[in-house]
Amino acid sequence: MASKPGPLTQWPWQKLGNFKYALLVPWVARSMHKAIRAKNEGEEIDFLNLTILPTLLIRLLYSQLWITISRFHTARTKHKIVNKSLDFDQVDRERNWDDQIILTALLFFVGNEVIPGAAYLPWWNTKGVILTAVVHMGPVEFIYYWLHRALHHHFLYSRYHSHHHASIVTEPITSVIHPFAEEVAYFTLFAIPLLSMALTGTASIIAAAGYLIYIDFMNYLGHCNFELVPKWLFDVFLPLKYLMYTPSFHSLHHTQFRSNYSLFMPFYDYIYGTVDKSSDTLYESCFKGKEEEAPSVIHLTHLTTLQSIYHLRLGFASFSSKPYESKWYMWIFSPVTWMSMILTWIYGATFTVERNGMKKLNMETWAIPRYSFQYMTSSQREEINELIEKAILEADERGAKVISLGLLNQADELNASGGLYYINNPKLQIKIVDGTSLAAAVVVNRIPKDAKNVLLVGKLSKMACVLTLSICQKGLEVMVARRDTYEILKLKLPKELVDHVVFSENYENQVWLVGDGLKDHEQKKAAKGVHFIPFSQFPPKIIRNDCIYHSTPSLRTPKEYENMHTCENWLPRKVMSAWRVAGIVHALEGWDAHECGDIVMDIKKVWRAALDHGFVPFEGVKCN
Repeated sequence: MASKPGPLTQWPWQKLGNFKYALLVPWVARSMHKAIRAKNEGEEIDFLNLTILPTLLIRLLYSQLWITISRFHTARTKHKIVNKSLDFDQVDRERNWDDQIILTALLFFVGNEVIPGAAYLPWWNTKGVILTAVVHMGPVEFIYYWLHRALHHHFLYSRYHSHHHASIVTEPITSVIHPFAEEVAYFTLFAIPLLSMALTGTASIIAAAGYLIYIDFMNYLGHCNFELVPKWLFDVFLPLKYLMYTPSFHSLHHTQFRSNYSLFMPFYDYIYGTVDKSSDTLYESCFKGKEEEAPSVIHLTHLTTLQSIYHLRLGFASFSSKPYESKWYMWIFSPVTWMSMILTWIYGATFTVERNGMKKLNMETWAIPRYSFQYMTSSQREEINELIEKAILEADERGAKVISLGLLNQADELNASGGLYYINNPKLQIKIVDGTSLAAAVVVNRIPKDAKNVLLVGKLSKMACVLTLSICQKGLEVMVARRDTYEILKLKLPKELVDHVVFSENYENQVWLVGDGLKDHEQKKAAKGVHFIPFSQFPPKIIRNDCIYHSTPSLRTPKEYENMHTCENWLPRKVMSAWRVAGIVHALEGWDAHECGDIVMDIKKVWRAALDHGFVPFEGVKCN
């Protein structure tokens, strides 16, 4: 929202949410009806009218590809332009990037009906293409330049254009984030070449669609925040410098505000002396690239469900900025979903998901290109272990200090909680952290103070053993619901604590510590008001509406944590799993030891360190 919103700031369909696409239904239905009737009666078919919907869909896909490519490169490229933090506010502000695509389609449908020469167009007309290029280079670029300068006058800027400039760190879709009135002004401007073709009888379908794609391409190019225009282009064709801007050229407009006003062609900035003096040097330095500092901490995660690929930072920005949950309407993307699974199966290396900062630490999140169900398959374990080990060795080679293992990357049955890797590579400099100590500390501190005992339910794991030991040391009883788990836990505890572990099948405890493998029939045995406190990486299935479900072990991030604009799996905004936090705390404290395999750190020590660095316990209590 602009600092002082003016008239027609909000889009007319803002309150409709995703139902705004229903506005297109009558027009699409009319278009199909006209085409079918024309075919049946042997009349000419208006192909422009038929291509409006496919063009809309192509533009949506094209925009998403730019978002994905930009986020992929800005997480890893040395050609990044503005290296500042992007936040949830910007993601929310730019959530309606598809509004302008919908508006374009509606205007094309209306224009096709009412503008002479805008219907029954040929596929190609060379004169129309040339006319579009000339009109764009002349009137469109000229008028836009002065309109843009006017929008930077304090009156219009505060009421409209400040909404766009709220984004200092731009993403491709930042280019189309404007108040409604401002966007209408731009549409009027971009309609000049299209109307010129229609009125002169030189219009064509390819010229109209191509002009839209050109506008999208140049808009997204200028806001992608990494330099990708090769220098040899300007060396081969010198005038191109005045006919095509670069991402670094336009980024200066977002950081300096009073320079580089041009639309796509900088020559008006050169004519009127508004070129930023650092434009050339910034372009050259960004194209050459800067060697990024080696990451201090790497968190290694993986894909979960098939739909989780859309929840990645590289996927849908609106999805990744909210806690993950399966969407029923995502079945529409089923072909893409399955194709992405095949591609990730073929892809044999980890990829960088995001980059963050805190104090003096540079942090990256890497993802193993495998899904949770593949981790559960015994035939895939050797291959997955090779991928994880390869990632650890790469992180070690890059000089990272700590790598934390998230989700199933530290499964006991897969690699003995990460112990396999330091046994295989005794000369590792990087420290492997499975985060068990901090996760256990979070769970222990969630147990209500008036509780005298807890019920341990779920599959036996390293986490279950460490948690049982910690609770028994506090003087509480641990009731165990499964006989095999009970027998193993007794063997792992010191003799003086064995009596604190009791086998029980009555399920009457008010506090349940839940691991993987909790069965529905076990939940149904719980009394009303039971606290389900997970100690697993994955949340339990919620089937009781009369019980209290806590989140998986997690903490809120401190204010110093930078560039956090996505949610970690199912956790809410600015909340991070304890296993991931453990790696950060390990690096901040400079601890020179692994925490994986059989190695466990002092729980109280790790807990105090996390709190000292500003991490705050997160309860996340909810019911069905």
